[in-house]
Amino acid sequence: MKHVLVIGSGIAGLSCAINCAQKGMQVTMVSPFPSERAQSVLAAGGINAVTASCEAGDSVDSHIDDTLKGGCDIAGKEAVRGLCESAPDIIDWLKKNGTVFTTDADGNVSKRAFGGQSYRRSCFCGASTGKQIVTALVMEARGFEGTGRIKRRLWADFYSALIKDGECFGAVLYNESTRKPEAITADCVVIATGGQNALFGKTTGSTQCDGYVAGKLLTQGVELKNLEFIQYHPTTIETAQKRMLISEAVRGEGGRLYIEENGRRVYFMEDKYGERGNLMPRDIVSRCIEETGKQVYLDITFLGKEKILQKLPEVYELCKKYRGIDITKESIPVTPSVHFFMGGIAVKNNHETNIKNLYAIGECASIYHGANRLGGNSLLAAIYGGKVAANSIEQAESSDTPNDWSKELKEAEEKLRSLKGSKSPYPVKYIRDMLAETMQEDLGIVRDADKLQKGIDDVSFYLSVADKIRFDSSEMAYFGYSLKDILTLAKATLLCALSRKESRGAHYRSDCPEPSDAYKAATIIRYDNGEFTTYLDTEGKYEN
Repeated sequence: MKHVLVIGSGIAGLSCAINCAQKGMQVTMVSPFPSERAQSVLAAGGINAVTASCEAGDSVDSHIDDTLKGGCDIAGKEAVRGLCESAPDIIDWLKKNGTVFTTDADGNVSKRAFGGQSYRRSCFCGASTGKQIVTALVMEARGFEGTGRIKRRLWADFYSALIKDGECFGAVLYNESTRKPEAITADCVVIATGGQNALFGKTTGSTQCDGYVAGKLLTQGVELKNLEFIQYHPTTIETAQKRMLISEAVRGEGGRLYIEENGRRVYFMEDKYGERGNLMPRDIVSRCIEETGKQVYLDITFLGKEKILQKLPEVYELCKKYRGIDITKESIPVTPSVHFFMGGIAVKNNHETNIKNLYAIGECASIYHGANRLGGNSLLAAIYGGKVAANSIEQAESSDTPNDWSKELKEAEEKLRSLKGSKSPYPVKYIRDMLAETMQEDLGIVRDADKLQKGIDDVSFYLSVADKIRFDSSEMAYFGYSLKDILTLAKATLLCALSRKESRGAHYRSDCPEPSDAYKAATIIRYDNGEFTTYLDTEGKYEN
């Protein structure tokens, strides 16, 4: 029986674990927190699919075209076709697993409009689609947990992959309660750890998603892809701890963006792009908001209290709770914020990395979204990627797993021991806060070579002092041992952005404001002995 180690327990991880278990494989799911605390529960808007009850004129081909167009022609074409063609079956699978979608008067799954799409095709569960899907998949997984087919390892963190001769055989985990590393072997390892939100401090996502795993794997020989493409969601509100997402569902239901000039409202998106201007792709809306230089507002009051409470109850409660705004009577002050990472671990169409038997799925993998993601495609990609990886793992040939990993464990123990000591000259939190400030300032909605080089120089300095970081017994070791690899990922991201001398999708450079055919390919970055190398995947190694 094949043993699959899944790192991460959000929607992508759950999808892969359930599909592997259904195929008779043994699955171990590793996560420091339960699935109910994964970032997936924050996904509000919907999941795209052209179902039997689709809007007149819509088709799977239209879904494919919209996705490729939104990705600015550097998404994997065959991968996108598989994604969109499988979407209707995924909706049926979710319904069978207990996901309760919002339906119309005829009992068909309701659809709403999302940015960059030609038709209304986003299936949804109110404004808490991610939460509803997680709930359903957790219940489905528990059936396999009851039979022992799926086992959970909570409160454990990924430390490193067990890689020999270009093949992955498991992972070293760190248990915060025992303060000891341990090796777990597996036939295949699947990474499902989300994006890199914590690099930027306050974002719409969870700070649990800090990019450490991608950074560590980069230093272990795994190639990363398209790191420069970072989606800023155009409509968020700020709270003390984070940015709260005002779902695209609000604009999908007719919400209008405006600024105030001389006592009147200026609907700048509609003035520039027509009646569907508020639903332009997110990179365009975010840049337009940035260009106004003013406070932007989102108005949905005209929908009426009854419909707002019926269609957008979660948004109503969120604004009321965190900002004291009654959206049935008042407009919402919004600003763009880091929301999604199109880049991540480079994977082939079967979701395998350049390391044999090491897979990546969900937001941590880069394959479907190209230079910009369409709203409603992320949940679809997470579930579909889990299915594709499970199918590939079922067919994969297993190698004899080495039994002796004592060297790797000893190195981990020595590293952890070296981090303990006297008070650090630079506390981890200080470095992380400085990193977030650097990334927000120098890798924002609009970039240029000077900003990017400044960011690289700053992160290089942070890396130079990272080895001096120490933690005492009152601190979690994770914050100490993860820092250097998080900084390495940050530098890699800035280098990718500097290397792409054009503007495409979510990557906009004021010094290179137009797209260039010379860069019509994915950016790949590798790391070896402290040196970074970037190249364009013009030969289609990862199919783009």
